[in-house]
Amino acid sequence: MLIQFTVRNWRSVRDEQTFSLVKAKGGELTVSNSFDPETPATGDLLRSAAIYGANAAGKSNLLNALRVMKEIVVGSSSPQPGNEIPVKPFILDARTEKEPTEFEVVFSAKQVRYQYGFSATKDQIMTEWLIAFPNGRAQHWFSREWNVESNTYDWAFGNSLAGQKQVWQESTLNNALFLSIATQLNSKQLKPVFNWFKFTLRFGSVVGWTPSYTASQCETSEQKSKILDFLRAADLDIKDVEVQSEKFSSKHLPDSLPEDVKKDILENMKDNIIYDIKTIHKGVQDQSVAFEFDDESDGTQKLFSYAGPWLNVLETGRVLFIDELHDNLHPKLVRFLVDLFHNPVTNPKNAQLIFTTHETSILNQDVFRRDQIWFCEKNKDQATSIYPLTDFSPRKGRESLEDAYLSGRYGALPYVRSMSTVAG
Repeated sequence: MLIQFTVRNWRSVRDEQTFSLVKAKGGELTVSNSFDPETPATGDLLRSAAIYGANAAGKSNLLNALRVMKEIVVGSSSPQPGNEIPVKPFILDARTEKEPTEFEVVFSAKQVRYQYGFSATKDQIMTEWLIAFPNGRAQHWFSREWNVESNTYDWAFGNSLAGQKQVWQESTLNNALFLSIATQLNSKQLKPVFNWFKFTLRFGSVVGWTPSYTASQCETSEQKSKILDFLRAADLDIKDVEVQSEKFSSKHLPDSLPEDVKKDILENMKDNIIYDIKTIHKGVQDQSVAFEFDDESDGTQKLFSYAGPWLNVLETGRVLFIDELHDNLHPKLVRFLVDLFHNPVTNPKNAQLIFTTHETSILNQDVFRRDQIWFCEKNKDQATSIYPLTDFSPRKGRESLEDAYLSGRYGALPYVRSMSTVAG
């Protein structure tokens, strides 16, 4: 479970910004919207959080920061000398342009709390650290820091970390993470940390997912039944789904493609499966009418594509990040998707949802606790900052959050002016 995430000097984020899923004071929606992670030294956590803000305020950058952190962790398990690390510092300030980007995440895995982070330039890891709380008390497992004078790392290991630490240290390249290398070299203690990044964190985007995963789930009767329940609950009027699959082959490519291009595509996609999806609707005379998937609306296609991954996250208790959840979806469907996380029946393993949105119809105290709402805006230096709704102490159950936000009380709104005032 995600507890807290901190990032500094990443794209539009210059100064350190911290996002938290720790439940604050207040007894509203406790059963539905929060849970006990049953982890020592960890209080109740939130099942979801929504981030609001103007376009270009940096909301996507915040989500992408954790995505890139995961990419670096997973990618470091098989590093290559000279490979660049995909960090991008805040370049509008000469003081930060050459400084490292820093990430830190606090999370719970297998009922142990961990605090892990690192800083990096595009050329090398500058610092890395891990603190574990297996019994609720802090244990320093390892850290390293680049020493400019000696041109090497200063390493420190705690007694609580077992294994071949010297071997792992010597095997860690400057552009790789010790966590990932040690896990690859069979550190059982560090494996839950690495696996949390690799398997627990899940990301979507404004484009969403392709329909392939949902289609693959429809090939088994049990999963297909769950997909259909999802679609019916969303009032899509789809009675059934027919899926046929086959391996990608040359017949899926246009004849006009040059042979060398065909050969390259076939080589790159030789193990891919192509799905032919038909949605079944009931006609006026109760007959079954098959629709080609491409004939469905953009919103229906998107929701179908969401169905499989969404249910998988709920069934496995993962942490899901979605950018612009509202895109191509009716407000009631946005609430439907969020409510699945707020229902202990549909979310038995305490999966978490963090998403950005402009959809203000769900910005109310019937849907969210006050500590589940965050805002994002840029300051006069064009640097992104985030802050929670609780900073404004809105009245419990009485204040209209949507009206207050749109009236500018919480900030994080675009400053729109007449074109005539900015011409020239």
